[in-house]
This record gives sequence, structure tokens and C-alpha cells, in this order.
Amino acid sequence: GVTTCLRFPGQLNSDLRKIAVNMVPFPRLHFFMVGFAPLTSRGAHSFRAVTVPELTQQMFDPKNMMAASDFRNGRYLTCSAIFRGKLAMKEVEDQMRNVQSKNSSYFVEWIPNNVQTALCSIPPRGL
Repeated sequence: GVTTCLRFPGQLNSDLRKIAVNMVPFPRLHFFMVGFAPLTSRGAHSFRAVTVPELTQQMFDPKNMMAASDFRNGRYLTCSAIFRGKLAMKEVEDQMRNVQSKNSSYFVEWIPNNVQTALCSIPPRGL
């Protein structure tokens, strides 16, 4: 989740304030939109490994957002993607670069390096 970097050791130890301040230069534009992937119920058991491209696609799906919104009606100022589990950081960064280049019209161009990735090696419980 969003607080993963606070609770577990990882390559990026951060907090929500630092993410907001470092990624968006204007305080009036600090609006968090949280998306979760894979989004499953507590009783559901998935025995299939989910790939980084699938996770990334699900992360931006409006059905997986915790607020009712559709990114097609606006633009992302920045994006912070926090992955958990035994994943290769290179694969994560390559996939996020791929998402940003394919969907460049949904990201503002006036904030350079507006995609931040973090990887926590401790997988979510049950996955």
C-alpha cells in the first residue's frame, strides 16, 4: 500500500509528505489518487503469478482507484509506483518508462522526471 515504505525496509524509504513535496512543486496541487493492484477480496485466492506489466496496467485502471475518477478526463502531474515482492528493479523501471512513453499525453510535460518507483522486497500477505 501507500505506507509500505514507512513500514518495511526497501530501496526507497520515504513518507507521504516527502512524496507530495518532492514530486509536486505547488502545494495547492497535492491531490493523492491511490490505485491498488492486484485488487482482490480477502477470501479470494489467486494462485497465478502476476507480471509487472499486468500490475502496472491494473494500477492505472479506474476500477482499481480508491477515488471515483477517470484519468482520461485529466492529466497526471506525477506518479509514484510502489511495488512489493520479489521483482527486478530494472523490470519495474522499464515498465514504468514504457507506461510513461505510451501514455505521454496523460502526463504533464512541465515536471521533469515525474515518475518515481520504489520496490519493497517483502511481498503482501497472502501473495
